[in-house]
Amino acid sequence: MPVNARLQQLLDSSGIDYQIIHHRKDFSALSTAADTDTPPEEFAKTVVLCIDDSYVLAVVPATHHVAPSRLARAVGAEHVRLASETEMKDLLPDCEVGAAPPFGKLFGLPTYASVLLVEDQHITFNAGNHQDAVRMAWADYERLAQPRIEHLSHHEDQF
Repeated sequence: MPVNARLQQLLDSSGIDYQIIHHRKDFSALSTAADTDTPPEEFAKTVVLCIDDSYVLAVVPATHHVAPSRLARAVGAEHVRLASETEMKDLLPDCEVGAAPPFGKLFGLPTYASVLLVEDQHITFNAGNHQDAVRMAWADYERLAQPRIEHLSHHEDQF
């Protein structure tokens, strides 16, 4: 599967600088970070969530997991859960499961990004498949994606 066509069109039409990085096929954000020579805290993984009855994309560093209770508090929700694989296929039909780019507006979904990503100069993320990643300036990502910035994750070592 090539780079997500909607993502490619958004990036090309924006006039920003970005880089596509082809890498070996892998299925974890930490592996992809290593394969793309990206510090793991700068590699963004996209997680599909259901908040009450609505779906959203949450974007967190590869070293972190979404903290549903933090996100629920931040948005005033009662329930936050991970979307099922079937739900992800329905919501993101032109992406491989687990490789969605962090642009909810491409799929009609709100985007929430971890406050930790704001600290980085660049962001690197999956391009809709498990063999291509995109690297771009954080400022350009923030302008294009317009994510709501929240404290929504915890380090993978914390429980």
